[in-house]
Amino acid sequence: MDELPPPYEPDRDVDLQDPELYLNRELSELSFQRRVMHEALDDRNPLLERVRFLSIVTRNLDEFVMKRIGGLKQQIEAGITEAAADGRTPQEQWTEVHDVLGPMLEKQADCYRSMLRPALADAGIDILAYEDLTAAEQTRMREYFEESVLPTLTPLSFDPAHPFPFISNRSLSLAVLTRSPDTEEPTFTRVKIPPNRPRLVQVGEDSRYVLVEEVIERNLDLLLSNVEIVDTALFRLTRNAEVRRDEEIAEDLIEMIEEVLEQRRFATVVRMEIERDAHPRIRQTLKRQLELDEREIYDLPGPLDYREFMSLTELDRPELKLEPWTPQPHPRLEDTAWSAFEQDDSSDDIFEQIDERDILLHHPYHDFGTTVQRFLSEAASDPDVLAVKAAIYRTASDSQVIQSLIDAAENGKQVAVMVELKARFDEQNNLEWIRRLEENGIHVAYGTIGLKTHTKTALVVREEDDSVELYSHVGTGNYHSETAKGYVDLGLLTADRDIGQDLVTLFNSFTGPGLDEEFRKLLVAPVTMRREFTRYIRREARHAQAGRPARIVVKVNGLEDPKIVEELYRASMAGVEIDLIVRDICRLRPGLAVSQNVTVHSIVGRFLEHSRIFYFRNGAPAPGETVTGGGEPEYYIGSADWMTRNLDSRVEAVTPVENPEIRRQLKFVLELLLSDNRKRWTMNEDGSYDQQYPDDGEPVVNVQAILMREALKASRNDNVTDGIPSDYPVDGELLVGGETAASVSSSTADGGRDTLERYADHWYRPDSETYAYAVRTPAGDRRYYESRAGAVDALERFYG
Repeated sequence: MDELPPPYEPDRDVDLQDPELYLNRELSELSFQRRVMHEALDDRNPLLERVRFLSIVTRNLDEFVMKRIGGLKQQIEAGITEAAADGRTPQEQWTEVHDVLGPMLEKQADCYRSMLRPALADAGIDILAYEDLTAAEQTRMREYFEESVLPTLTPLSFDPAHPFPFISNRSLSLAVLTRSPDTEEPTFTRVKIPPNRPRLVQVGEDSRYVLVEEVIERNLDLLLSNVEIVDTALFRLTRNAEVRRDEEIAEDLIEMIEEVLEQRRFATVVRMEIERDAHPRIRQTLKRQLELDEREIYDLPGPLDYREFMSLTELDRPELKLEPWTPQPHPRLEDTAWSAFEQDDSSDDIFEQIDERDILLHHPYHDFGTTVQRFLSEAASDPDVLAVKAAIYRTASDSQVIQSLIDAAENGKQVAVMVELKARFDEQNNLEWIRRLEENGIHVAYGTIGLKTHTKTALVVREEDDSVELYSHVGTGNYHSETAKGYVDLGLLTADRDIGQDLVTLFNSFTGPGLDEEFRKLLVAPVTMRREFTRYIRREARHAQAGRPARIVVKVNGLEDPKIVEELYRASMAGVEIDLIVRDICRLRPGLAVSQNVTVHSIVGRFLEHSRIFYFRNGAPAPGETVTGGGEPEYYIGSADWMTRNLDSRVEAVTPVENPEIRRQLKFVLELLLSDNRKRWTMNEDGSYDQQYPDDGEPVVNVQAILMREALKASRNDNVTDGIPSDYPVDGELLVGGETAASVSSSTADGGRDTLERYADHWYRPDSETYAYAVRTPAGDRRYYESRAGAVDALERFYG
């Protein structure tokens, strides 16, 4: 094992442990949620898209409260006072987080009440107050309540004869104060708003709705007869999800997870949202019985809980929505007619395509069913396949992936599956899949003690003419057909022998005694990944110090690990140009003396950005330049973020990307991300963000919209075989591609002149100060390039 080179040491004295250099993890997460909320506030978005994001914000903040605030409260109760990298103790973080969360929930409520609800009404979608209904409509609602809602309700009173009722996590409840004729003291009663009844109750035939809690509240006399209704208040609890058991002493991991799920139901309450101006008796009863701190109580204008408002997005109102998107077939795979349900021997198998050269999948632009699902389904039915192995972190409730693995076992293949039982909030789903897999005789590993298995990998072992071949899938996203429609993820299908052997080693570690510490090409956490990423960052710093080109571009969901942040600060001080495309949590502060060369970006759009890409320039020269001592740029994709948990406490896999054409596609994606002026935000040194807007006269660049368009064009263009059909014009050469398709196709002494002469009718020199070449595509479009290499590359792809 090679020793790490020493870190770059700046000339000036800098304390890289200074807490002022690090943003707080929890506050950074809330900053991301503000950017998500902006999608609901932004009137450039279609109205029902804004409603969708209103619902998403509730779901996201619920999870934040359950996981992060719940965890902080646990630390406080355990007496932990150790400060985080930013210098805050758990108590200080808990206090600040509550101070920030309150105004966010107020802003969400104001967004609904002052912006979205009036806009919906203007569009003919009325969410009415009960008192706004006509007398006839109120009568119909009373009949609806008596017939369809009342039978589902169970009032639970709290008095000397009845204990305080259990209130489930995130359920909406109505607190009712009643008084009997023979008593002066009011009685507290909890009525759970039934989750199996529509939250938005339609009034008549039009798009007019009233909330079910208002229907219940205005008809309580039918539920609680012979008592006086003194007052009511809507409220909602959030419970801690950080319930854990010591894996080292657990005799049975499945039994342990089942106990955790049961304990989570009764976990500590960490937040209560309650209708503003609730009766003091109601508020005080809940506070006392639930043992809540005043900071944990959020008095909000109704309605509470916007999750069910997502149902409005299902209305047949296309003019209020984004254009629908259907993931497209991959150009390399679409000509071979294939269906998960109807297969025949006439279609070319996917393994021939992978064996020819690697395939880059990009979801949701590429269809999951005809790519990843096809890979597993064909493996299950192919008589030459000997074994199928897969690591499952999350999957759909009706997973065709799991069915393919079961089919493979029934067809005599050796099947091994790693199912991570500790995937938070998916434990129950994964337990059920484990039982089904084991019932079909499949070898199932439940996880690794002390680690979560987060890697997204699958391996197919196939006997061919004179050898046994290994076909691998290494991805950034789960084997989940539903999230693949809304999450941006990448996957590499490859027949690379070294990657395949690494997966053999990795899967054997899941079922064997421990994790191997040496891999040929894959970066695997927690054994090699941190060391190798540190090595690559330090290498860029050495290139910069030697005067060679040095550049790091990383796209991750989170950058939280203080050691990686310190390495990036050192690289910046050495002169490395660094762009970090970080969806949410980011501890690093750009624009400081130690980070003058760092820019932090964040993309929040229609799809959830979930892919991870790592680019290191490695001293590579720009086209036409010569640099001594430089190497080839390096690209990686995989499952890991730059979070401490990913690098040290999870099993993760990141693969190098060596195919020149796929590198070109990744280069295209990164440059497009850095050019986005519609959904991109950039961070200021204080951790705040500014959204980017196009200048006057500048075209809008929306990365997700462009990739949808390009995927659609690629699927319709017979001349495109590798996904992205063209380079999108951007200002300057943001990345150097190294051994790109252009350099491969034009690596002759004439520097590509022969190609230019051969296809002279398909290109010309435009009247542009930026672009030197314009190439006509077979579809009649034009593509613009700064360099001869880019034009030659395009001509070879379109007409070669």
